[in-house]
Amino acid sequence: MRSRAVPSLSLAVVLGLTACGSDYPLGAEQEAAAQRGDTSLQGAVTASGSSAQGPAMDAWRSGFAALYPRAQVQYSPDGSGAGRGALLAGAVGFAGSDAYLDDEERAESTEVCGPGGAFNIPAYVSPISVAFNLPGIEALDLDAATVARMFRGEIAMWNDPAIAAQNPGVELPARPISAVSRSDDSGTTENFTDYLHAVAPEAWPEEPDGMWPADLENENAKGNAGVVTTVAGTVGAVTYADDSAVGDPLGRVALRVGDTYVPVSSEAAAAAVDLAARVPGRQEYDLALDLDRTTTAPGVYPLVLVSYHVYCARYENEATAVVVRAFGTYAVSAEGQAEAAAAAKSSPISAGLSRQATEAIASIEVGRIP
Repeated sequence: MRSRAVPSLSLAVVLGLTACGSDYPLGAEQEAAAQRGDTSLQGAVTASGSSAQGPAMDAWRSGFAALYPRAQVQYSPDGSGAGRGALLAGAVGFAGSDAYLDDEERAESTEVCGPGGAFNIPAYVSPISVAFNLPGIEALDLDAATVARMFRGEIAMWNDPAIAAQNPGVELPARPISAVSRSDDSGTTENFTDYLHAVAPEAWPEEPDGMWPADLENENAKGNAGVVTTVAGTVGAVTYADDSAVGDPLGRVALRVGDTYVPVSSEAAAAAVDLAARVPGRQEYDLALDLDRTTTAPGVYPLVLVSYHVYCARYENEATAVVVRAFGTYAVSAEGQAEAAAAAKSSPISAGLSRQATEAIASIEVGRIP
């Protein structure tokens, strides 16, 4: 039977490790902040999950340390599936995930989080880029069906008529397409396949999943950084990745939405989130969002990633609950969202969603897990 007190144990372990070293594990900047920050909040919490959240999480941890120099959050960007699994095993205080808990995971979470289970809070919003390496070409227009067929291997050359028809005037090379997917259980993969299945179900009949379909053989790599690095080193390669991870020399795809092609931008991603509805049948404070991938609204980029912080509704250890509440509140605040946007090019959540998230995080309880 799974141990149900591991979150409090992880806190004690981290506190013990911290006590053996510096009081300021983030260095001189954190030590200086101790002179002006709130030192009444003390403790440490471990978390793991989404690699897409990595740069934003670094910014949140730094800002949080300045506010609360004796509190610490450690985060390991092991992938969304690994993060959710660690939370459900009671091995971390909270998880970062690019996909919200499904119904089975919600039911399982009651074992470590009490009767209220775990709940999802949107904290990080970013478009997913379809990024490619074609020297001299910085942008291409593509519809979802063409993207799907490229990643299935059905469109094998960059000068294929389906690509050329959508990009008149672009000199496409007669070069093979090398599609690169994620090797790990990834919320980015789940969002990407959800988009393809929703918009082009004939071209992508598979249901959305965090694992790449085993029967579609292509090159793969771990994490957003892994696939981007692979594509950057391979002329003719294409991948999907959190836009914050995509840089030179890669080009980006503008996706067809209605009768126009919408390029990647934080504004277009934010517009997609504004159209999202709450997932039905969830507890009061669960803010899982149902994105409309098939929208034809102008200026909306539907291949967007909403990445969540997944918290327990109850923690046995009061210090764990207090640090989790404080950190979560900071992450969804206007200040925290601005820090993430500056560090990771993410799209800040709306003021209304921030208020809902703050109220939800404040509901976290302390008590025995039966």
